[in-house]
Amino acid sequence: MKNISIFFLLIAAIINSCSADQDRKELADKITSDPYFDFVKKKAFEVVGTGFTAGDGYGEVWIRDYNTFIELACEVHDTEEIRDNLLVFFRMQGEDGNIIDGFIPIDNQTGGYDYILSDLEPRYAGHKNDVETDQESSLIQSVYKYIRTSGDVKFLDEKFGGISVADRMMMAVEFLIEHRLSEQYGLLWGATTADWGDVQPEHEWGVYITDDTHFAVEIYDNAMFLIALENLAELLPGESGFLMEIHGEIAENAMNHLWDEKNQQFIPHKYLDGSPFPDDFDENSIYQHGGTAVAIEAGLLTREQVKDALERMVSNVEAAGASSIGLTLYPPYPEGFFLNPGMGPYSYQNGGDWTWFGGRMIQQLIRYGFVEEAYEHALPMMKRVKDNDGFYEWYTIDNEPRGSGTFRGSAGVLYTAILMFEEYARNLQNK
Repeated sequence: MKNISIFFLLIAAIINSCSADQDRKELADKITSDPYFDFVKKKAFEVVGTGFTAGDGYGEVWIRDYNTFIELACEVHDTEEIRDNLLVFFRMQGEDGNIIDGFIPIDNQTGGYDYILSDLEPRYAGHKNDVETDQESSLIQSVYKYIRTSGDVKFLDEKFGGISVADRMMMAVEFLIEHRLSEQYGLLWGATTADWGDVQPEHEWGVYITDDTHFAVEIYDNAMFLIALENLAELLPGESGFLMEIHGEIAENAMNHLWDEKNQQFIPHKYLDGSPFPDDFDENSIYQHGGTAVAIEAGLLTREQVKDALERMVSNVEAAGASSIGLTLYPPYPEGFFLNPGMGPYSYQNGGDWTWFGGRMIQQLIRYGFVEEAYEHALPMMKRVKDNDGFYEWYTIDNEPRGSGTFRGSAGVLYTAILMFEEYARNLQNK
């Protein structure tokens, strides 16, 4: 009787395995024949081929955006152009190691910023939205992607002011440790913003630290730093021990201080000296889609937690009436919590729907083996590229496009996701 039971269990296992293989092959067929993928890829080539600024609504090349389309840019543009853009950021690096947000031709200083100039780079003026703490990490990640894509390892030896790119990246890390590390939490701090955003609540524009700023630690900055540390350790093996020691400390502190075990989500902010929001506001009820996606990329969550995160995001999208898991956060901060009028509920970084981050979540779902789910949730993002004939900066919860219509970060993340889907399908079909 026991042997018969084992026999039937084996038969059931074989049937289930065959069924799973068939499902995977059907998914691979869907991917290879999807009507949107070719359109989105061609459109991405077209949009990135026209320049390096964040989009047609921007005059600057921003490092946080460049980081998300640099691999595609390497396919479309001459490598020297990609290289030169990266070098501008190093030529304009502060003496303390800090990295600017972006640069613009020196004669086009019209954005209202307090522009930064450097004798090492007379062609451009730089700016920095110092409420955020992702510029240094974004540049290191960009260099890593550039070298991995181009094979240009000599890039690390380029020198400006007698300092090599390799040493300048270490200076950027040291800047974060010396000037942006909270002793209380052992994590990077910045101004209070909505998830990954660069707008603080206490000012009508909100991109600069002011006397009214409330400082906090949050997951996005620290997850970006973790990815950068790992990238840099690979680029500079001689520094890997030091870098990975910091990596271990940041990862441990992030989960100890920012992970809400009971609710299985990241706490939006741990404040260093009080919150800018009313005492009766339950900020911890807010779920951050973007920061969570980057935390997953940084390896902070288990596969089961990634699955839980997706379920939470889907639930939030349904509750908000939004169109994709690119929803920034849910619920949004209430009306009037940000002095910037563009930061009302479900607007811009306060609950807008951003493919720029939703596409990163799609990439991580593929990476963690949730390919069917990734395909399902990528389709709304792909479809609206075709419907609107472009990569818009963000979308309302009614799926109406807003902002730049050639937002290159969105093009970059979707293009990379499609390549990952296609690799998955190829691997299955070649078996």
